[in-house]
Amino acid sequence: MAENKITINGQSYSFKDGETILETVRNLEVYVPGICSTQPDLGIGVIQTCDTCYVEVNGEMKRACSTKSEPGMTVVTQSEIVKEAQHEAMSRILENHELYCTVCDNNNGNCEVHNAAEYLEIEHQEYDFRPKPYPQDNSHPFYRYEPDQCILCGMCVEACQDLQVSEVLTIDWERKIPRVIWDNDVPIDESSCVSCGHCVSVCPCNALMEKSMIGEAGYMTGIPNDVLEPMINLTKEVEPGYREILTISNIEATMREDRIKRTKTVCTYCGVGCSFEVWTKGRHILKVQPDEKAPANGISTCVKGKFGWDFVNSEDRLTTPLIRKGEKFVEASWDEALSLMASKMTEIKWNYGNDSIGFIASSKCSNEENYLFQKLARSVFGTNNIDNCSRYCQTPASTGLMRTVGIGGDSGTIEDIENAELILVVGANPAESHPVLATRVKRANKLFNQKLLVFDLRENELAQRADLYVSPKPGTDLVWLNAIAKYIIDQNWHDADFIEQRVNHFSEFVDSLAKYTLDYAEEKTGLSKELLIKVATLIHEAKSMCALWAMGVTQHIGGTDTSTAISNLLLVTGNYGKPGTGGYPLRGHNNVQGASDFGTMPDWLPGYEAVEDDEIRSKYEKAWGTKLPKEPGYNNHEVVEAIQEGKVKAMYLFGEEMGLVDSNINYVHTAFEKLDFFVVQDVFFSKTAQFADVVLPAAPSLEKDGTFTNTERRIQRFYKVFEPLGQSKPDWEIFQEFANKLGANWRYEHPGEIMEEAATLSPVFAGVDYSRLEGWESQLWPVQKDGTDTPLLYEKEFAFEDGKAKLVPVEWSPPYHPGEEYDLHLNNGRILEHFHEGNMTYRSEGITHKVPEPWLEVSPQLAEKRGIKTGALVRLKSPYGEAEVRVWVTDQVKGNELYFPMHTMVEKSAVNQLTSSYHDKVTHTPNYKEMHVKMEVIEPKGPSPIPEINHRFGNPQPQLGVGVEKKWERPDFTTISEFIKRKGFDHGESNQAN
Repeated sequence: MAENKITINGQSYSFKDGETILETVRNLEVYVPGICSTQPDLGIGVIQTCDTCYVEVNGEMKRACSTKSEPGMTVVTQSEIVKEAQHEAMSRILENHELYCTVCDNNNGNCEVHNAAEYLEIEHQEYDFRPKPYPQDNSHPFYRYEPDQCILCGMCVEACQDLQVSEVLTIDWERKIPRVIWDNDVPIDESSCVSCGHCVSVCPCNALMEKSMIGEAGYMTGIPNDVLEPMINLTKEVEPGYREILTISNIEATMREDRIKRTKTVCTYCGVGCSFEVWTKGRHILKVQPDEKAPANGISTCVKGKFGWDFVNSEDRLTTPLIRKGEKFVEASWDEALSLMASKMTEIKWNYGNDSIGFIASSKCSNEENYLFQKLARSVFGTNNIDNCSRYCQTPASTGLMRTVGIGGDSGTIEDIENAELILVVGANPAESHPVLATRVKRANKLFNQKLLVFDLRENELAQRADLYVSPKPGTDLVWLNAIAKYIIDQNWHDADFIEQRVNHFSEFVDSLAKYTLDYAEEKTGLSKELLIKVATLIHEAKSMCALWAMGVTQHIGGTDTSTAISNLLLVTGNYGKPGTGGYPLRGHNNVQGASDFGTMPDWLPGYEAVEDDEIRSKYEKAWGTKLPKEPGYNNHEVVEAIQEGKVKAMYLFGEEMGLVDSNINYVHTAFEKLDFFVVQDVFFSKTAQFADVVLPAAPSLEKDGTFTNTERRIQRFYKVFEPLGQSKPDWEIFQEFANKLGANWRYEHPGEIMEEAATLSPVFAGVDYSRLEGWESQLWPVQKDGTDTPLLYEKEFAFEDGKAKLVPVEWSPPYHPGEEYDLHLNNGRILEHFHEGNMTYRSEGITHKVPEPWLEVSPQLAEKRGIKTGALVRLKSPYGEAEVRVWVTDQVKGNELYFPMHTMVEKSAVNQLTSSYHDKVTHTPNYKEMHVKMEVIEPKGPSPIPEINHRFGNPQPQLGVGVEKKWERPDFTTISEFIKRKGFDHGESNQAN
């Protein structure tokens, strides 16, 4: 095949198929300005609003951003006519933008307007700056819009419409003077804006800016307007041109490099694993800035990742160790606290045995910290009584995958999810729980015809967007999954070749499906046979499918079996081992995957090596110089039972809020009270800490180094932004000091040394190394010793000895029901703005402004029956406790379904007052989703728990792109090509359609 060759400025170059001229020249490091093309992955790709990228193509003037490179093409980027065209485009931009950078908070070297003006050597304003007749919009808690500085490039619109797909922003091109508007032209805070910050991150100037930046970034910023404007006008009169102004601003921007620190980190919230730079001045967080090189998120963020960092500097932070004295806590030195711990825990160990102590690890803390914690439990205390919060959410999914395909992690990456022909979402709400991952699904569905199939009790955002939304009876997902697998096989739609070559136990699996007929499924799930056939047909017709699931599947008595059924369906249809396929249990916490990966589980050493395997255990014994216990220990659920039975006497917990997030918290609290000694290590004095004997102040992720592993199995480094506050310390340092109090003699000086040790011992991390994780680099385990990682699993074989997957028969377990008097089904889960119990997010004034408290979603039908309206205060009762909460009447739920978000630090409104201690029969994961309650009305109406300024009451305005055609249709618009002709630079006919 002939090589693609293009001539640029007289020299011949190669280019790739499908590239635009702008992409080609930039890949060759030939600079052509293109302000509206600085983020090529926003959505539809080319928005054609700025016109600064005009070049000569075979003698005609064309936009480089929208013209494809073709073999034999001749491109000129530096001729007089090109310079004239680019100068005209830039002059039009400066008519909308006051170019005085020294007093701008965005003068940080990354302003595209500044950089393009400098490149084009703009000397004077061709057209006078024209102020717009619109005031600043300062209504939103996190950012402001300044119309006077807006160049109408539309990048914010494109980011909102076609990357985030919130569809809030548009440009009103039909106004006399156009501007960006939110919804149908309302103040930002009253719109459907979800506060993701995409628009602010991509703005190429300072029209959209984080409020935390304003008046803080520059040496001359923060000057009051009544002083600033005369200064600017006077300077413009005195100085000869922009060249001098830009030179001064460059000097000031360089000075800022010593003032503003930019540190790469990884988000501390959900399991998507977004990474970005944190810009700081002292301990002040100026902004969070994503980068297109970030492997999981690119330029995307959500409200929590972009704006939810106030907790780091909260006055509520623990900054010194505390020791209980009677009913009070008193401050203590580190030596006092650690000495007391060593004394008490050693005494309990000697009196009651090694397994009288339990260890609860953290899904919010680093891989290295979790590795050290399990090493502390096993090598110093001689117990396998260690677990992490994956027991509450994703252990059933991991187990289902281990049963069928061999590895308990996501099969591929977010890119595979984005590229699948069909996405099947079961019992998950990614738009609120994993928002940046959900943007990829929403974008693929909107722009690239990806089919979206959602099964959920509640009509969440993805359900509203889905090609097909299905709401089965609670707890019946396994039934319809098995029925569809059976129907597909009966229709001979299964992938027979894939099964023959790569899968075991097909005939046994087929036999197990005998009772899962469409009639049986219709009876148990409430879904019609016609609907089930439609679902099966959609799956059959898709060339590739990814299945996404979460707590709506796993938090049931049969959670492991339902997860297994999902994987079985993927195997039957051949949807493993190729791009755009696989099983994706979405990890809820930033490092819940890594906490399990690095050994904080009762039956697994790091890298999922069985603790009962003598050969594996001896490897660790040799490395650690100590004997290790063989029998698996207590998991999270079992340790609570063991405390109640008097078998466990002491517990060491770090970075988890068991006191609010455990199921049946009243029962858990009574267990805490029975402990002889309890250590809690955290950033805040949590509900759990109230039961402790020693409370240790830990450092959040911004105050330490380490790695997190996201839902894709992607290991990423984060770097220390601040020194630890007060006397708080990174968790790994605390573990080392405590272990050394007990004679361990650990000598780690940096988390990288801990990772090096883990990589030496665990084959799946063999090639993981901090030098390979510098900056934006990442590795997806398994990682070979040479550093080769595995983005897509199972391309050649599955993770069993014979390389074949296993179809595993599973039977339906009907969900738990406490009795007929409890007539309302209680569902629960996450919402967008808050995270888990809210210990971090409720300390953000802006987030709390949007969502100050939890609520109970009640259907209009039920509200009418009970005579209640939005704002009603109700008391819910189960056999295990009661909770009070205000009502939001919404059609997101139907009939007798209730939805109660988990996010609260207020005990009386915590959903886990109501949940039980029943659990998944395989993994002991609590059946949080299987509870019925009864409702008492305390007040039939009252203030809404959701403020009117919440995005849920907005009015989105969907469209494709920025509507640039409307700009071109304006009577005052002249194309650059036509303008150049009129000035006398007629170099032939131009294609003005572009």
